[in-house]
Amino acid sequence: MTIAITGCVELPAFREDVELRTADGLTLVGELSLPETADPVATLVCLHPLPTHGGFMDSHIIRKAAARLPALADLAVLRFNFRGVTSPRGTSEGAFGDGVDERHDLAAAMALVTQRGLPHPWLVGWSFGTEVALKWGLEHPVEGAILLSPPLRRTTDAELAAWAGSGKRLVAVVPELDDYLRPPEAAERFAAVPEAELVAVEGGKHLWVGEKQTARVLSEIVRVVTPAALPLPTEWPA
Repeated sequence: MTIAITGCVELPAFREDVELRTADGLTLVGELSLPETADPVATLVCLHPLPTHGGFMDSHIIRKAAARLPALADLAVLRFNFRGVTSPRGTSEGAFGDGVDERHDLAAAMALVTQRGLPHPWLVGWSFGTEVALKWGLEHPVEGAILLSPPLRRTTDAELAAWAGSGKRLVAVVPELDDYLRPPEAAERFAAVPEAELVAVEGGKHLWVGEKQTARVLSEIVRVVTPAALPLPTEWPA
């Protein structure tokens, strides 16, 4: 007997509440999810959408990555609330920093990755989270960044161009019907990074609502990080 992997299904994993301490003295709340039956092959450091528009560590793509990918793809998933953000897990101290002060939040997350010896870290940003990844990701020993619905509103041309020749992989997953940046405009902006990969998702929207879009996004993440795990199963033993 099996169950369909949809919606709020949470697959087995070791899940631990964690706290991150920033260099400017704040405590952030988060969760680390690890595979139950194997060592992780890579690590996703998830950076959530815009806090002032309801983004938090439980924004659905990030929550579902933590719920599914440790079991389906042997990935470690670290998710946390940026400064000043509240979720059922709790409230991170501080106040919204417009992508600037969140530099310290990312550094605190990467410090935990180092402390725990988690392998092959990748940044997975969604919307506002992509801005944090692009601005500050090059400061850290990451394999690269996966950008979901990047608006490129806070990222300067110079910050984007700095990724060119960095040796870090950059993959932008851009919805055809995005509210802020659609594939033709994205192709123009990301031309500053010739090695960047642009994935245009037909019919996709900024919030990736619905199981079809969720499955596509999670599959794109796995394709980049651990392609041997594809195709992702759609059922799990009950």
